[in-house]
Amino acid sequence: MRKQRRGQIRIIEAFLAVLIIFSSLAISASLTTEHKTVESSDLASVGLQTLTKLDSNGSLGAYIDNGDWSGLRETLSLLLPEGVIFNLTVYDDEMRQINTEAIANGELNGQEVASIKYVCVSQNPNFKCYVVQLRLAVVK
Repeated sequence: MRKQRRGQIRIIEAFLAVLIIFSSLAISASLTTEHKTVESSDLASVGLQTLTKLDSNGSLGAYIDNGDWSGLRETLSLLLPEGVIFNLTVYDDEMRQINTEAIANGELNGQEVASIKYVCVSQNPNFKCYVVQLRLAVVK
């Protein structure tokens, strides 16, 4: 008689496990993912946070020192929210443009543009100071 009850308990346990799995799938399917939309008024703070995050571990200065403009473009594309167009220009301490190619992911024509200037210092033994100008706009 005890062996028969063990079988019944295993069947009930399996049924409850299947019920939990299907209910968790049903609940997760009903949840929608929300994309963060950036307002034009928030662009300056988003840009400053992005540059600060990139410079916090010395990556920004390393990209500039190595002239890795495509790497910098890809990194900015990953860090900035989708739907944000950017154009970045790097200047030396005498305000001469350093970047030899465009660091952008689109054209900033006709949109409301936020402009951020950020001072970046190289972490190499040779001290170099850069002024980074980041211009942002929201795609409409």
